[in-house]
Amino acid sequence: MDSNVKINLAKTAGFCFGVRRAIKMALKTSQTNNDVQMLGDIVHNEHVVKEINDAGIRVAESMEAIQGGTLLLRAHGAVPEVYEKAQAKNLQVVDATCPLVTEIHKAARDLEIEGYRLVVIGDHNHDEVIGICAQVKDAVVFAHPSEVAAFKDRFRKVGVVVQSTQDIDNVRQIVFELLLKCQEMKFINTICKPTTDHQEEIRRMPQENDVMIIVGSFTSANTKRLTEISRELNPRTYQVQSAEGIQGAWLAGAKSIGVSAGASTPDRIIDSVVERIRRLITSSTIG
Repeated sequence: MDSNVKINLAKTAGFCFGVRRAIKMALKTSQTNNDVQMLGDIVHNEHVVKEINDAGIRVAESMEAIQGGTLLLRAHGAVPEVYEKAQAKNLQVVDATCPLVTEIHKAARDLEIEGYRLVVIGDHNHDEVIGICAQVKDAVVFAHPSEVAAFKDRFRKVGVVVQSTQDIDNVRQIVFELLLKCQEMKFINTICKPTTDHQEEIRRMPQENDVMIIVGSFTSANTKRLTEISRELNPRTYQVQSAEGIQGAWLAGAKSIGVSAGASTPDRIIDSVVERIRRLITSSTIG
């Protein structure tokens, strides 16, 4: 294959501020505390999960299973009940909730105080969405415009916040459908800037490269969303968890290869993917 093939790495690829902060806090805590537990994985990435496990931080099934020590709250945030139970158990709490998610929690509470029915645009059962909904007495979650269209009730006053990693195009469509079902709407765009930057780049790169490789876990909502957006623009889009997942045949005939990654993908994994692509395009195994 032509060794002059260009590899273009997205400027926004990899850890966002909130994820980098949460992992740093977790590893620092593990160095000074022997008994650190958290409710679920710190982020949705297998490589990060292994690093955290190797540091001795354990995952608990529920608050009832934690009897003492330190509770590490993850980047996605937690429901108020978790804080209450931690206080009742006299647990030391290290709160690694992304500050941007904390802002969404406050926005949700403020909307309820102002008399708005809270609508959260986001993925059902996602940890971040569950935490947002728990900030108020009553919330409705919409993941797709079709769900709004099928919703039978009408709203008088609706206040809208958004899961921080949502696709802006999906949000626009849901808001349009909501406008047909309410008398008054207050919309707060809580998509975080790293996500916005990611999505702007992923809407451009697939049109500028013959092949796109998206790096990240298949359990990561924001990584899967990057893949979906890219694939709509360029069918030669592939998602991999690590360098080992890349198939040489994907790159055949390509003059330029774009690489992006989800916000929970470690730099070392991205670097290894780029290196494997470089080895493949300089070999004779893919034509």
